[in-house]
Amino acid sequence: MPATKSSTASKKKSTSALQKPVQISETLAAVVGRGPMPRTEVTKKLWDYIKKHNLQSKTNKRKIKADATLAKVFGISIDREIDMLEMPGKVSKHLS
Repeated sequence: MPATKSSTASKKKSTSALQKPVQISETLAAVVGRGPMPRTEVTKKLWDYIKKHNLQSKTNKRKIKADATLAKVFGISIDREIDMLEMPGKVSKHLS
């Protein structure tokens, strides 16, 4: 039996964990701006920064070359490359 409008309207739509605003550390704020903002927005702004500063490897797009600012965020040395799949773990340390 299909749900009626009244029963559907009374259910609240929950916000996913990715959409809930999070606090951003000062180190990460240098890249993405001050928070709070959703994790999805943090990821978008991080990629905007990477593309703006040409930090993606030309031969292997999965590799990100850290400049001085990103090196602080990732906790690595300057000019070291990390795989893009490592980024969420490195960035999550700067979110609360």
